Amino acid sequence: MNENQPLTMKDIAAQLGVSVATVSRALKNSPNISKKRREMIQQFAREHDYYPNVIAEQLRHSRQKPSQIIGVILPEIVHFYFSSILSGIEEKAKERGYRIMVAQSRESYEREVEICESFKKNKVCGIIVSQAKDTEQYDHFIKLVNSGIPLVFYDRICPAINASRVVVDDYQAAYKAVGHMIDTGCKRVAFYVSNLNMEISKNRLNGYKDALYHHGLQPDLELIKQCDTPEDAEKLTPELLKMKNRPDGFFAINDETAIAIMYTAKRMGFKVPDDVAVCGFTDSERAISCDPMLTTVHQNGAEVGIQATDILIDMVEGKLPIDRAEKRMVRTSLVVRGTTR
Repeated sequence: MNENQPLTMKDIAAQLGVSVATVSRALKNSPNISKKRREMIQQFAREHDYYPNVIAEQLRHSRQKPSQIIGVILPEIVHFYFSSILSGIEEKAKERGYRIMVAQSRESYEREVEICESFKKNKVCGIIVSQAKDTEQYDHFIKLVNSGIPLVFYDRICPAINASRVVVDDYQAAYKAVGHMIDTGCKRVAFYVSNLNMEISKNRLNGYKDALYHHGLQPDLELIKQCDTPEDAEKLTPELLKMKNRPDGFFAINDETAIAIMYTAKRMGFKVPDDVAVCGFTDSERAISCDPMLTTVHQNGAEVGIQATDILIDMVEGKLPIDRAEKRMVRTSLVVRGTTR
């Protein structure tokens, strides 16, 4: 029995040496088995935080539909990528007859836990979530799955749980973006990455490194910095540009950080892209409103939202098994504009 995976009736039966049918009857308080055995099984279920899959039971034994409200957790709604994902979720949910209930974790683990509890109390039919940056414990997600609530991750997935997820091809996107910068003349590309406890950061870092290796260049740890906000980029970029062997290109984890790098470099007297090339990741509206316009990776957030919603609703309606992880990847594309040569 894997503690990171939801407990099933089959697991309970194996642990207690009884049949799955006996477990099922005990959890339904059936008089067809002895009171002693019933209480033993029920106590074991309580101690191991097991909850029956109420949604599946509703679908199997009733004409009544479960709640048609989907809980959506966003790290922050002001971020263009997350708002575009939300648009895709809302569009697909409406098309399939569902409504959404939206909450922001504001990148806080504690707030994320509270939201999960609130959604559970409000009896949402399922939850679509991108975890907060500082989330490193996953009990709140495991409890949701054990409660029979379908869960789909997007963008920032939870590697400790074998749950359904929709992501973009982060590794390939970073590999292609950095390769483009090297192909157009860059020899020392800095990378501003987010928290490395997140899979997206690890994947993009690996793509960045492999692009360097492919072009015969070695990664320089002095050029790899944890920096994912404009404020931090404005503080950090002058330090790198004052280095004796300064970077001639920057690849950023998001567009906002990339734009801050660009304007900081320009204020210091560097020409973009002649002296310093810059590439972002998102393809937000700001990417075409800055000067020069930003080269960036187009993430296709709306499609991520659509795919995540389709998976969740298919699980709710019994078209996909709730205990099987559906894994999908949405392709990105590199949009070359004026900040690279």
